[in-house]
Amino acid sequence: MFRVVGKVGIVVAALGDSITAGSPGWDPDPRLRPDDANPESQYEIWAAAADPRLEFRNCGVYGERTDQIARRLDGCAERADVLVVQGGINDIAQGRSVEDAAENLRAMVRRGRELGLRVALANVLPWNNGYPAADAEIRRLNSLIDAFADDEDVPVLRFYETLEDDVRPGRMREEWTSDGDHPSVEGYRLLGEVAFRLP
Repeated sequence: MFRVVGKVGIVVAALGDSITAGSPGWDPDPRLRPDDANPESQYEIWAAAADPRLEFRNCGVYGERTDQIARRLDGCAERADVLVVQGGINDIAQGRSVEDAAENLRAMVRRGRELGLRVALANVLPWNNGYPAADAEIRRLNSLIDAFADDEDVPVLRFYETLEDDVRPGRMREEWTSDGDHPSVEGYRLLGEVAFRLP
């Protein structure tokens, strides 16, 4: 696990898939990092720079579905103050039910609360390479996330809205994505500085 260390120490456990990990420019696992790894390719580094109290624990794993992410929650959240849950695009990419993905995300929110953590939930980004085929499913999952986040009284980090192109709805702006699947460094900067808020 890679820790982005702030000065005072509100420990934020960032749990998710490749978006949390920082793909394609970063991976929290040193064995999986690209040769030209750039730590600025993670929203956590930008959020920590904006709020020096924050100390992030990056628990992102490339390619994982929500059921796989959930299995890592307790280890990631140990001795944390805040849990940020992010995931769902790999469920969609693998043809899984968005309703099941939403229930997995809800269960993670509830588990975080059981552990005494403040919890926030990120919604699913636009997916340029999956557009238009996956667009309706992404919007459906984000709608379910909004509904249960309201029920559970947890904030939603607006990753989708932050990176959606005004001119081409359902996709990220070209300068905000590196490969059509993941944010660019500029995209991650926006997620960390604009979308991230402590719950």
